[in-house]
Amino acid sequence: SVDCSFSRGVCDWKQDADDDFDWNPADRDRGDGYYMAVPAFVGHKKDMGRLKLLLTDLKPKSSYCLIFSYRLAGEKVGKLRVFLANKKTAPVWEQNTGKDERWRTGKIEIFQGAETTNSVTFESERGKGKTGEIGVDNVILISGLCPED
Repeated sequence: SVDCSFSRGVCDWKQDADDDFDWNPADRDRGDGYYMAVPAFVGHKKDMGRLKLLLTDLKPKSSYCLIFSYRLAGEKVGKLRVFLANKKTAPVWEQNTGKDERWRTGKIEIFQGAETTNSVTFESERGKGKTGEIGVDNVILISGLCPED
């Protein structure tokens, strides 16, 4: 497995230069490192911020599971979507409401065909709320199918 978390991960993260705002590091409550977040007051409604994880060395014709923690805290905070580079048009994962401020786990299966996926993009779309944030943390890539809960 490959640890792509932000505090001590070994992965290559890039801010998208063509979006409306950047994701920023935010300190974890426990004080052990940080996660990436978009506060609700950044930008205007429908503005987008994209954070891209560059994937290298993924083997063709194999399966991977991307596991990550996320939270959408605050009313009408916006949407969090995940895109795979080779399927640019539609998100492979999307969440738009947080019932509470708790962190939850997202999982995405990445099947490598002859063409390999070379990046995963976390996209935050600003909602009309003014409080809260969208956060992503603990991004891990494991080989094989995603485990059942």
